Amino acid sequence: MKRVRARALVAGAATAVLLGTAACTTDTAAEETAEEGSESESGANSEWFVQADYDRELAQRDIEPEGPADQPWLQAIEPEYVDTSEYASPGGDKTLCFSNASVSNPWRVTGWITMQQQVEVLKEQGVIGEFRVSDAADDDNKQISDIQAFVENGDCDAIIISPSTTATLTPAVEAACESGTPVIVFDRGVNTDCMVTFIHPIGGYAYGADGAEYLVENLDPGSKVLALRILPGVDVLEHRWAAADRIFSEADIDVVGVEFTGGDAAQIKDIVTQYLQRGDIHGIWMDAGDGAVAAVEAFEDAGKPYPVFMGEDEMSFLRKWEETGMNAIAAVYSNFQWRTPVLAAQMIWEGQEVPEEWVLPQDPIESDELGAYLEANADMPSLHYAKFGGEDLPGFPEAWTDR
Repeated sequence: MKRVRARALVAGAATAVLLGTAACTTDTAAEETAEEGSESESGANSEWFVQADYDRELAQRDIEPEGPADQPWLQAIEPEYVDTSEYASPGGDKTLCFSNASVSNPWRVTGWITMQQQVEVLKEQGVIGEFRVSDAADDDNKQISDIQAFVENGDCDAIIISPSTTATLTPAVEAACESGTPVIVFDRGVNTDCMVTFIHPIGGYAYGADGAEYLVENLDPGSKVLALRILPGVDVLEHRWAAADRIFSEADIDVVGVEFTGGDAAQIKDIVTQYLQRGDIHGIWMDAGDGAVAAVEAFEDAGKPYPVFMGEDEMSFLRKWEETGMNAIAAVYSNFQWRTPVLAAQMIWEGQEVPEEWVLPQDPIESDELGAYLEANADMPSLHYAKFGGEDLPGFPEAWTDR
């Protein structure tokens, strides 16, 4: 595994800090965070930060996952399996229901295409008869209503849920569990463990730490870093910043700003431009890669040296990285996870054991891997994600190139 020594040093430093336990997030806290989006309610000193989870995720980055080497979407890190025999249902033509938070950003669009292609495979095999989908368009109330409709209709053989936000969606997920239908949650979490399996890459702490560690390793002491965030109140995003905040606070790094951007490229460029007008910025940390190229372009327009940059495995950033030759890393929140819930449903219908918490591998793209990922995705559009894991699906590559 790469960068083990640096990771061990960071984990050791974190353990040496006085440990504290953060309270579970309440609906009220989540709503206040979403409304105010203030820096004081996020980061390593907020109720979102849980020391034990942070330590566990940083350690999991160096654990070899179980499962087929060529199918990372079926791998699992330290799985604890649960018996699903109560849900075993002989025969095919199952109705699979999916409540999606949205397809409001390129990462979700890429994953949604991958999920549909995996469903098509199981339809061809006679496993799935109908795939019912609701899209909440990032509206909590609509997603609650969507889940209620699936439950009340009563003919879903499994319900997959990718929650819009954490605390607000928890009661709806619990109600779905109480219906007796197997529930699979993936991507973003909720404050319950009632689902049969919760599927996700290692997590937000690992994602945020990958970038923050890289910046610390490649910047001089006292360097100025600007943190760009999408939105508050989503667990994986809060954890990303909490990890970075912890790492930066333990290093001689000056975080000059923490700004919410909504993932809007124009806003990102404007924010970075304003900070550059006040002085030099040596590093950029982002909690998601949407609009990374706009941040880079702000430096170009200002005639400033490129910063040490944390982007994501979106093709637009990978190509800009190669073009500029800047010092960078592409964090990864494994997009191939969109296949896993569909395959988990098949396993549950067959009564197979599945991990109670299905932790998928999550490895950033570093400079020595950049060329290989650019070559493998040469024909993919700019808003595609390199680690999408759909190369073996029958719709490849047209389903992704013709989006």
